[in-house]
Amino acid sequence: MKLIVQIPCFNEEKTLEQTVRDIPRKIQGIDQVEILVIDDGSMDRTVEVAEKIGVDHIARNTQNKGLAQTFLLGLDTCLRLGADIIVNTDGDNQYKGQDIPKLIAPILKREADIVIGDRQTDNIPHFSPAKKKLQKIGSFTVRILSRTDVPDTVSGFRAFSRDAAIQMNIVSSFSYTIETVIQAGKKYLRIVSVPVKTNAKTRDSRLFRSIPEFLKSSMASIVRIYTIYEPLKVFSYIGGFLILSGLIPSIRFLIYYLMGQGSGHIQSLILASVLFVVGFHVLMIGLVADVLAFNRKLIEEILVRIRRIELTHLNPYNKK
Repeated sequence: MKLIVQIPCFNEEKTLEQTVRDIPRKIQGIDQVEILVIDDGSMDRTVEVAEKIGVDHIARNTQNKGLAQTFLLGLDTCLRLGADIIVNTDGDNQYKGQDIPKLIAPILKREADIVIGDRQTDNIPHFSPAKKKLQKIGSFTVRILSRTDVPDTVSGFRAFSRDAAIQMNIVSSFSYTIETVIQAGKKYLRIVSVPVKTNAKTRDSRLFRSIPEFLKSSMASIVRIYTIYEPLKVFSYIGGFLILSGLIPSIRFLIYYLMGQGSGHIQSLILASVLFVVGFHVLMIGLVADVLAFNRKLIEEILVRIRRIELTHLNPYNKK
């Protein structure tokens, strides 16, 4: 049983050594523990530090591609290296490496496909009250949409079984955290959470510069990913809202028409007609999108089968 801990990095020369040092190299139930650093086009000495401290593998983006694509590169590399379990942690030493055995335990017991570390954000001193509130609202929204029970959906400290990792397809350019939870829920993968501890803050987040920016990007990701998996629901809600909105001016015109004043309120009838037509077209778009979503599921299934075949017969990353 091989475990690979992947660490996406962008300019983490100051914290990478401590992050790696905290990762246990011997875990009960695991025969081999390896560490993979994924460098996202760092402009500092991140790669030199990784080589100096002797990590097992290094993968590199030639330029900065963002956290989501770096995470995906890590998953692909870990799978090709023969990982049975993959743990993702951050290069800023936010998470305690000593919690890795606890994180992978449900996978070892075959009780989960994905395990996410719950940071228990209410207990993190450097999180502002506004950030804690937004974390709760965001996690609640993702839980409803994905039909999962994950209290900390944006935690980057998570473990994947080999089969779950093979099924992950990241399309977001912002972050992988929300997308993988929604995707896991829609693919009926079992996802659980375990409480984990965090270290003291070492730097500000590079993923977003302010809470409004984080909120905007997160909501855009949630809407985009949910629409990919449930297009008919999304367009039905929008189309239904427009059609129901059209009933208001329709009723208004009807009342005045019965009162003999219909000619003076023709604008209500025009507005109602526009809303009805637009709402109907949105519903039709939803039907087309639903057909395309069905085709996308078939394509994803084909890609998963191809990936499994490739990983069975090809393993070009065996050498460091």
